[in-house]
Amino acid sequence: MSAGTEDTAVADNGSGNRVAGADFAGLVAIVTGGASGIGAAAAQLLEARGARVAVLDRAVEEAKSDARLALTADVTDDASVRAAVDAVADAFGGVDVLVNNAGVGAIGTVADNPDDEWRRVFDVNVFGMVRVSRAALPFLRRSNAASIVNTCSIAATAGLPQRALYSATKGAVLSLTLAMAADHVREAIRVNCVNPGTADTPWVGRLLEQSDDPARERAALEARQPLGRLVYAEEVAHAIAYLASPLSGSTTGTALAVDGGMGGLRVRPAGAPTR
Repeated sequence: MSAGTEDTAVADNGSGNRVAGADFAGLVAIVTGGASGIGAAAAQLLEARGARVAVLDRAVEEAKSDARLALTADVTDDASVRAAVDAVADAFGGVDVLVNNAGVGAIGTVADNPDDEWRRVFDVNVFGMVRVSRAALPFLRRSNAASIVNTCSIAATAGLPQRALYSATKGAVLSLTLAMAADHVREAIRVNCVNPGTADTPWVGRLLEQSDDPARERAALEARQPLGRLVYAEEVAHAIAYLASPLSGSTTGTALAVDGGMGGLRVRPAGAPTR
């Protein structure tokens, strides 16, 4: 714990683990890409559950609040990342939780994007997580509740049409998560990832706007998820909080799907006979 004090609302079960109340009280959390969408929902939830939260994003005006530190940072720039993480540690006394959420999308088959676009998307979605994790590790090693949660995607495990580049980056994030979990488990740093299905966020909205018929494309995305709707950002935030929480002290190397059943269920179309 960075602050070195317990919140009085947090009980202890005798083994040093928090069991009730504000499970993030006294902890410091960094959320990258925290100005909108899933990142904003995660930052808000962690703050509500007691964390002191720092949002790192390229544009942070919407993320500013009296209780939250909002820092401009570009995950493709190592110097920018290191300066921002150091600033969080200086302001709050350390870092306990890192949510690697910053990412960008891409549409197309393997042949549809030039090399420069492949490099750009990998630079944000994969190397960005590497840079922020690398900068945060010295502080996480000093925490007694250290946790990293990477925002992956159902695209890492399900073959989706027109998502070759994006899926490749998220497959890398899944493998990176498992490797990091193995590397740092003996340092008591837990590493997990959350795998959202298609989420109803501004990020997805921008992808839809690139299609010829955004309304039809949205309907198709909703139809491919067994629940029949897009995933809410707040639902993903709760999964992130579960993985990051000290209450989940035995959870590491886990990929938690929040996808409306898309990855594992094979339901019949509505109205189809059962046989």
